[in-house]
Amino acid sequence: MDPSSCFSASYREARARFLQVAAERHARVDSRVLPGIVGLEGEQLAMDVVRLGPAHARRMLILTSGTHGVEGFCGSAVQQVLLGDSTLHALLQKRDVAILFVHAINPYGFSYLSRTTEANVDLNRNCVDFAAPLPMNPAYDEVHDLLIPAAWPPSPDNEAAIRHYVETRGEWAYQQAVTTGQYTHPHGMFFGGHEPSWSTRTLRQLLEEYGDACESIGWIDFHTGLGPPGFGSKICVGTGGREELERARGWWGADVTSPLDGTSIAANVAGPVSEILRQTCPHAAKAAIAIEYGTVPLTDMLLMLRADVWVRHHPDAPEVLKASIRAQIRAAFLVEEDIWKGLIISQGQAAVWQAIDGLAGEARSGPACADPFES
Repeated sequence: MDPSSCFSASYREARARFLQVAAERHARVDSRVLPGIVGLEGEQLAMDVVRLGPAHARRMLILTSGTHGVEGFCGSAVQQVLLGDSTLHALLQKRDVAILFVHAINPYGFSYLSRTTEANVDLNRNCVDFAAPLPMNPAYDEVHDLLIPAAWPPSPDNEAAIRHYVETRGEWAYQQAVTTGQYTHPHGMFFGGHEPSWSTRTLRQLLEEYGDACESIGWIDFHTGLGPPGFGSKICVGTGGREELERARGWWGADVTSPLDGTSIAANVAGPVSEILRQTCPHAAKAAIAIEYGTVPLTDMLLMLRADVWVRHHPDAPEVLKASIRAQIRAAFLVEEDIWKGLIISQGQAAVWQAIDGLAGEARSGPACADPFES
């Protein structure tokens, strides 16, 4: 299969392809529709779910795409390839493992070429206890006004101020300040929200339904934007602790990184989506990673995320400018090169095969992890 043929031009096309492959495999689709909002092309927005594998498998692998909207093109492509792979279907039966495909966790962001949801919420900062004191990020407060300028593109003075911050504090300090997450600037970057988003609530419902009786669960969440171009960095984040990190390294290799031991290229963020798994399925052994496929240099990626927030909050900007910004954002998270796309597919497939092997090796006990729609 030509890797380029699996990558879509838009969310609308990606969803249509996912549903088509599911239909060809005679797989049931469980669609959770985002109410009251349509996509950039007027299309329905939904989180689409397909479960493959033995009906009563006790072990399940979750594959998610589009957590950060515009990053969904790669995860969707990997999901399409795997969903249509008859070899994978046979392997799941043989190893007694199920796969739960969750396509487009953040359909709004996927459609509008934005990293965040319809409320500008970063889903990987949204899974916190909103009844408790929220994490503080005073470093973000310091740079917020610089990050979101009055006009786009940023003025030379604004660019100089950002450059001065990076030169005096360091690129890592800049990344930490901007990306760790914040809960005080709703119109800012990496905003964690004031309450659980529709996507977060829907994911929780899915895991309660599909994972309730599972004894062992793995999760791969596909992302793009960090690291060397085409390389898939495997990152274990959240509150899983040393035990979960060691299980992840046992399944996916010693190159699984984590903020726990300072090996990760990502910041130690609060409220990643993997926290939902830990909260809803405490009974199951767990291993969850994000795969971050590198695209462009960090400073370029962060510039496009600044543009993302700016265009969202300037709806009266000229249509030509908004279209240009969205195209640049898309290019920062999806590299239109066949070699790069081939790397994404091959590494995604390898990670899934490793996870199936790891899950199959887990001890078996207790009730089955059944399809909630199985009669």
